[in-house]
This record gives sequence, C-alpha cells and structure tokens, in this order.
Amino acid sequence: VQLQASGGGLVQPGGSLRLSCVASGFSLEGYSIGWFRQAPGKEREAVLCISSTDGTWYEDPAKGRFTIARDSAKNTVYMHMYRLKPEDTVMYFCARAYGSGFGCAMSSYDSWGRGTLVTVSS
Repeated sequence: VQLQASGGGLVQPGGSLRLSCVASGFSLEGYSIGWFRQAPGKEREAVLCISSTDGTWYEDPAKGRFTIARDSAKNTVYMHMYRLKPEDTVMYFCARAYGSGFGCAMSSYDSWGRGTLVTVSS
C-alpha cells in the first residue's frame, strides 16, 4: 500500500504545475485523498482534499488557485496549481482516508507518501 506524490519542480512565479498522487497496492475507490504541505520548521498544513464521493475542500493556500481531480482509471489524484507564488515553495504530500466526511482533517488521513518538492522562484 503506497501513495506516491510527484510532479514537483522549479517554476517561475505566476506559473503552473500539476502534482500527481498515484496509489499502488490498493484502489482509490472509496477513499478521500488529501494534499498537504510542509515547510522546514513549520507544521504540516492542509491544502486541498477530495472525498470518496468527489466532494472537495479548499483550504486557504488553495483557494482561487488550485484544483483537484480524480482519475479512477489511472488510480491517481491530481492537484493543478496555478498562479504559483514564492511562498508555495514547500514539500507537498498526499495521504488517504477511507470514506468521506473528513474534509481536510489531517488526523483522519494515513498512508502518507513521500513528498514532492515545489520551488517557485525566478
């Protein structure tokens, strides 16, 4: 059972990236998937989550700039990031929670995968 986040990299301010959260060893069907991020020395914070019924929760970092989508055929959840800012430069992680109704409550999520680093810089 594994979740793998990928798609990070270097992007200029105002640019876009698509992060992928690929599940292996289990089907994403029935699971909520959340994107979270953490800067060095700071607490992890919620970004954007999608429930097992495709409801979405946008936390402050994501409002107006990020979107989330599930591709069941690829067992993957994507987070599209637009109008990136230097303060978005952090490590991004995905995690799962079985069922729905959790929003982005971090304590409900498990199976944290390795993160992917996003760097926004000119």
